[in-house]
Amino acid sequence: MSVIKVENISKHYIIDHKRGKGTNSLRDVINENMRSLFGKKRPEDELLTHEDFWALRDVSFNVEQGDRVGIVGHNGAGKSTLLKILSKIIEPSTGSVRIKGRVASLLEVGTGFHPELTGRENIFLNGSLLGMSRSEIKKQFEAIVDFAGVEKFLDTPVKRYSSGMYVRLGFAISAHLDPEIMIVDEVLAVGDAEFQKKSLGKMRDNSASGRTILFVSHNLTAVQALCNKTLYFEKGQLLEQGETNAVIATYLSKVSRTRLCRSWDTPESAPGNDLIRIKRMELIPEYQDNLTHIDVRTPMRVRFEFWNMMDRANLNLSMHLNSVTGECIFNVGSQSQPYGKGIVSGECTIPGYFLNDGSYTLSMMIVKDTVTPLFNLEEGVTFDVEDYREGVAWYGKWPGYVRPQFQFQMDSLVAEPIN
Repeated sequence: MSVIKVENISKHYIIDHKRGKGTNSLRDVINENMRSLFGKKRPEDELLTHEDFWALRDVSFNVEQGDRVGIVGHNGAGKSTLLKILSKIIEPSTGSVRIKGRVASLLEVGTGFHPELTGRENIFLNGSLLGMSRSEIKKQFEAIVDFAGVEKFLDTPVKRYSSGMYVRLGFAISAHLDPEIMIVDEVLAVGDAEFQKKSLGKMRDNSASGRTILFVSHNLTAVQALCNKTLYFEKGQLLEQGETNAVIATYLSKVSRTRLCRSWDTPESAPGNDLIRIKRMELIPEYQDNLTHIDVRTPMRVRFEFWNMMDRANLNLSMHLNSVTGECIFNVGSQSQPYGKGIVSGECTIPGYFLNDGSYTLSMMIVKDTVTPLFNLEEGVTFDVEDYREGVAWYGKWPGYVRPQFQFQMDSLVAEPIN
């Protein structure tokens, strides 16, 4: 049963641009507003131009009861605009939205809170806005306070809360006051790791009981962990919708930019500081079967070069391999050794049949005396690993970030008869 039905919605804005140099002072803005109020215009006012901007354009989709729907895309793709329309904060310029059920929205820190009221009073206020009776709110009150962890500050005006406390309380209210549809924007990024884990678990529990969730996040790992379906937006348009892993694979393939080598000719042009300058970082694949792309079988060498500006220093190099979604897959380091001024080079090998298919980044950090980081080149190399399978009939997504080939010993045992 569809609980959300979106049909051809668009949201149109008009952006004003003034041609000319410089920016207006506060005095200019006040003068222009006064002239506009009394209908007086200057010739230069005609230089104002207008631009049509479509935050959303012809978007259509359905959400079934119990679905956990992730919404992904670049900043400015239209995700937050969509959630504001679904939350009835703004109206679409065209199209229609039909929602069946009570909606709880958490779109930004402090949404729905009255800053002068205490945490206790805001719990009852938000419950009332969701259509809950006082007795229903009281039934969930202790669970809300316990989940948010704000018992000590319950009778403090929320204007004195930190952003993290705002989010914890706001989410706890939305999750516990029995909404049929939860709409959650990127605000969970404000909370700590423990709170994020607890919140994802709570949303999963809510979905298991038949509630529907729409979840916007740049944390693709969280989207994959929570959502069974995902919408991918770009420049106001819905490019793809469907099963989460497939949609995220499409999204990552569009945002990934393979860059196997970065190099600088002189220390003056290179990234670094007065102690260290990066000269080169390169990934050198040993392609298989005359291919020109990296797959799960491909061994790779990582080549490093940097300028050392110090007369004598004990240095080692630390290499981080991260997934494109930000998780650290591994960190390896060289032995610390003394080096004089000049170019220091090194090489590290990543064996084949180690990484799973996916998108990855490599960073290099030069460390002094094993404890003092001197410079970190983040995402120096980016690359994609393609899938490859032989003798396997199953072609679903292979789980995990690593995909090693371990040797198994299998024996056939004759079962003893049972008396």
